[in-house]
Amino acid sequence: MPAGAAMQRDENDKANEWVRLTSSDGYHYLVRRKVAMCSGTLKNSLSEDGGSFVEAISNTCTMNERGIIVEKLSEYLIYKFTYENAKKNEDIPDFQERVNPEISLELLVAADYYDMNPQS
Repeated sequence: MPAGAAMQRDENDKANEWVRLTSSDGYHYLVRRKVAMCSGTLKNSLSEDGGSFVEAISNTCTMNERGIIVEKLSEYLIYKFTYENAKKNEDIPDFQERVNPEISLELLVAADYYDMNPQS
């Protein structure tokens, strides 16, 4: 097998690895690494280029948020990954319908911290 093909396979394996997001109250959520990379903050933490953060080595990010917030952040990462390259005529469901009003402010602050803006 050529060296380039082996390197490409290693990069694909790395992208398909699972990352564990742990909430402050002990809940764990698994998302694919390529999905977690939709968050600017998680991307910086999980990147092996920017130094050896413990998150990059352990594939675990401890988030300073309650479980319900980490769950919605994970759900949004999957939503964003799924629909970011959607065609203009494709019907995209509104994510806001999935958010309970009771957590909306806390979720907004967390989404801002984890750099999950819809434009990036």
